[in-house]
Amino acid sequence: MKKGALSHLAVPGRDIAVRVTPKAARNDVSVAEEGLRVSVTAVPEDGKANAAVVKLLANALGVAKSRLTLVRGATSRDKLFRLD
Repeated sequence: MKKGALSHLAVPGRDIAVRVTPKAARNDVSVAEEGLRVSVTAVPEDGKANAAVVKLLANALGVAKSRLTLVRGATSRDKLFRLD
């Protein structure tokens, strides 16, 4: 997905629901009915997949990685991020 393609979702204070697929064939961010779907090639060990998700999501939203906070789901496929 192009940088800033989801910039319309980048509203401060907004919660963003994400469904993550680790160990995917390629990195991708797509819009689904329940929220965003993020596929990352990183493995879910030692926070590698979470770091990859933050990087991809920040890029798609067109914001700095530091503005995204993981609110819920550190060890789950279903995550909730808050944009600060």
